[in-house]
Amino acid sequence: MTARDLGNAARRAATTWGPAVFGAGYLAERAIAGVLAKLGHPGAPLDDAYIHFQYARALVEGHPMRFEAGEPITSGATSFLWPAALAPFWALGAKGEGIVWAAWGLAFVALAALAWEAVRLTEPIAGRAAATGAGAMILCFGGLVWCAASGMEVVPFAWAIARSTRRAVEWWERAPAERTRRMALELVALAWVSALLRPEGAVTTVFVAATFAASSLRSPRTRAWPARAASLAAIAAAAAPPLLLLLCTGSARSNTAVAKLLPGNPYYPGPVLARAVQANVELLLGTILNGEVWSAEFLPRGGAGVAIAGLFAIAWLGGRRRLRWRATGILLIAATMFAPCFYATFLWNRLRYLWPFATGWIVGLACLARIAGDVAGALRPRWRVATPIACGAFAGLFASKLGWVMDDVAQSASGIDRQQVALGHWANDNLPPDARVGLNDTGAIAYFGDRKTFDVVGLTTADEAKYWVAGVGSRLEHYERLQAEAPWKLPTHFIVYPEWMALDEVLGQPLHEATVTDSTILGGRTMRAYVADWSALGSGEAPWSQVGAIIDSLDVADLESEGAHEYDLLGAVEGEDIVHAGPSPRGVVVVDGGRSRRTAERFVAHLRPGVATTLVVRLEGPAHARVLAGGTAIASFSAGGDEWVERAFDMPADLASERTLISVDATGGALTTFHYWFASNDTSASKAPRP
Repeated sequence: MTARDLGNAARRAATTWGPAVFGAGYLAERAIAGVLAKLGHPGAPLDDAYIHFQYARALVEGHPMRFEAGEPITSGATSFLWPAALAPFWALGAKGEGIVWAAWGLAFVALAALAWEAVRLTEPIAGRAAATGAGAMILCFGGLVWCAASGMEVVPFAWAIARSTRRAVEWWERAPAERTRRMALELVALAWVSALLRPEGAVTTVFVAATFAASSLRSPRTRAWPARAASLAAIAAAAAPPLLLLLCTGSARSNTAVAKLLPGNPYYPGPVLARAVQANVELLLGTILNGEVWSAEFLPRGGAGVAIAGLFAIAWLGGRRRLRWRATGILLIAATMFAPCFYATFLWNRLRYLWPFATGWIVGLACLARIAGDVAGALRPRWRVATPIACGAFAGLFASKLGWVMDDVAQSASGIDRQQVALGHWANDNLPPDARVGLNDTGAIAYFGDRKTFDVVGLTTADEAKYWVAGVGSRLEHYERLQAEAPWKLPTHFIVYPEWMALDEVLGQPLHEATVTDSTILGGRTMRAYVADWSALGSGEAPWSQVGAIIDSLDVADLESEGAHEYDLLGAVEGEDIVHAGPSPRGVVVVDGGRSRRTAERFVAHLRPGVATTLVVRLEGPAHARVLAGGTAIASFSAGGDEWVERAFDMPADLASERTLISVDATGGALTTFHYWFASNDTSASKAPRP
């Protein structure tokens, strides 16, 4: 290649990549400069970023997928690939706060690449002017800029799904003879990258696999089998993350899925789940895309209708230009924004679960601008300039929010630094080396604290998420089990938001706190360190009523006990799982978990056949109740009002069996139930182990 050829190639590259690289570089400089000015050192504006950094360190230290060495494998990072991408930088010396530089570098490079992918996706369907506008809108959109500065995988993931989609539609649009092995290998690799960066990437991998499979039907027989093999390789990417989780943890669901997804949540069965998802969809369409409340920082107000019209513009142009597969791919990116509607909420962390899919909507705006130009051009050819003008207007509206975005990045990083990061350093300096710290924000405190941790929410500690989802009463009962069966797993200290923890009974002596009043990214104003106090655990296990030997007991809100007794939630909802602390008739303080607002109870008791039994129930509430055993009424009683009480009833011997159905029906109000015990006066009956 001659010097002239090299010069021409350099000029083409500068023309092609220059605007995207310059734009992303400028945004990176502004965002990073703001953080450095505020903190004096690099820092992430999201605590979750430090979870990825911790898993990156774990890879280098030789205990991959273990949040700390010696702990069980967990999936708290959600992204398999992002910690792996950061790990080499840690190995090369970018430790502590230095790893933030690596995350920034990768994310802002991905932002430039995403802008270019938007251009390439848009140009065949809407023309050069609209495509340039799409690239500009990507760079001007504050949601992506904020996420690039966050230290998270959001923008690299957005790039991966955009490029996967583009390369897939280009494969489809080419003649069979023009499809090369190199293209197929790249596309399969991109499918794997998408799936390993975020679980939602499985949607893109399925699209890639469908592209290969459909193209094989149009190919000569000699070229069909390689495409089918590539389709299988791509679809394997979608199956790989859950399979890896299953092999490593025994469950195909990640901790994040257990803690945050509505499907599988015990309080969202059937129709309740459908209503919750519908409410999230309505929130997304009616509030978020309309630039209101949580999205006001990023989107112009009143733009939902325009955004939706853009999706129709994609379909229209795709059909008119016979680029239906390209239009399908772009629309699929946009539609995947609805996947987080299956979360309990997608409002966390500046809506970062939504923004990877903003590319599809932005391409829609560019297509809408193209249609506007076509309509105007039909009146006067020179009026086709409406396309770049409309694109410029959209980009300008996004850019008008960037000042606010940059300020918020710096302010959020400052809040994290003054609270979680500061508490992490405090823990490192002041807690014993063998301390185990209970956390409800497990990123920076674990990363800088260098202590074993216990994630109350369950993202980074194995098997805890389901108790967080169940509620505070179930957490208390779970901690009681741990104290009896594996006390070394319990925290020795807590560093939590007390209102999030919602379990003052286990928070002992306060040691230190960090209060930040000027940052909305935090979970609360004050995060406080405590000595853990487990002295109240077990105080509610035995009835205060005088009865014989306990042969069975149901501990309400204890998930294992409820499972063993086939306890029916009967429409229970979040917030009804509670903890009560109060005196017994003897004046001893008792702490017990339970379920409130119960108008009916159904469960199975495991009794000794033919042995007369005494049923004792601990409960409170204004209701009257009737108790049935095996369908036969055995008692009717008043629950006792606002004070918790225990009521005891005799069960005839002929009603006792290994599976006795117990029913409690309340009238005139609701009950809060805590415990059921079944006792026998037969001296040969021994106390059964806790179910």
